[in-house]
Amino acid sequence: MKILILNGPNINLLGKREPGIYGNETFDSFFEKLSKEFGSVSLEHFQSNIEGELIDKIQEVGFSYDGIILNAGAYTHTSIGIGDAIKAITTPVVEVHISNTFSRESFRHQSYISPVAKGVVLGFGLESYRLALLSFTS
Repeated sequence: MKILILNGPNINLLGKREPGIYGNETFDSFFEKLSKEFGSVSLEHFQSNIEGELIDKIQEVGFSYDGIILNAGAYTHTSIGIGDAIKAITTPVVEVHISNTFSRESFRHQSYISPVAKGVVLGFGLESYRLALLSFTS
């Protein structure tokens, strides 16, 4: 089983960025633990602050991987292009957010990904990724 974790803008700053919202752990550190826990899964991750690179990655793996776990960050609320890319592929996508976007600013309540995603996991910190991964492996 091949799963890609795809992270959008500012996820590279985890551990430094607003620890009250996003915690103190870096994504790389968390990914190491996740990879060990799900050792039978071919797990990859990619992060970009650039919308087009995220779309390129979705298109690259979207017909050959078993799943994509996507935290598009702020692009969740603005990118029709990412939503369209997900509609165009056959690989299922689970949308993930570290924070509960519905308990934050109102602009974060809109998602262009949710309507085309297999499911949505939000508000459980980095554990949201683990829960999304379980949706593919259970």
